[in-house]
Amino acid sequence: MNLKPRIEVYHTNSLRKRELGELCEAADGAIADGAGFGWIKAPDRDRFELYWRGVLVIPERTLFVGKLDGHIAGSVQLVSPHAQKEAWRHGCQIDTHFVAPWARGHGMARKLMEAAHIKAQKEGFKVINLSVRDTQDAALKLYESLGYVCWGINPKYALVDGKMVAGHFYNKSLDSD
Repeated sequence: MNLKPRIEVYHTNSLRKRELGELCEAADGAIADGAGFGWIKAPDRDRFELYWRGVLVIPERTLFVGKLDGHIAGSVQLVSPHAQKEAWRHGCQIDTHFVAPWARGHGMARKLMEAAHIKAQKEGFKVINLSVRDTQDAALKLYESLGYVCWGINPKYALVDGKMVAGHFYNKSLDSD
């Protein structure tokens, strides 16, 4: 009997020690696979744990985690503009969107993005912005399938292994205007 994997996506304000470890491991695997959400090499465990704990206490960041059969395997952050960014209050950003290599192919990346979209709409945002490395073919296809529009490409977006990598900038309208 072939059971379909169970995917669960939710917003969290806290992580138990086991969950923090799973999130670090999942992110570490994604980074090693070239995920490109800022790191080229995963930081040491203490620094990684500090990063995730920091995410949880920053009011402008909303962390969503994805679990596959009960184990954290991915995340996405919805980032609201700081209060002093009054002219940008209409938009939010997607950050640190990934799924561990062992958990790919089950729709978790899409479900994480859909959860972020729902939260952004509830918060009254009119647009979501994101950027992604040119090397992330699956992510580029996913974002476009979700209605994101590429508005620009920076040919010197990231420096990876001594080579410049282009980055694509996307946005998605959340209202009918």
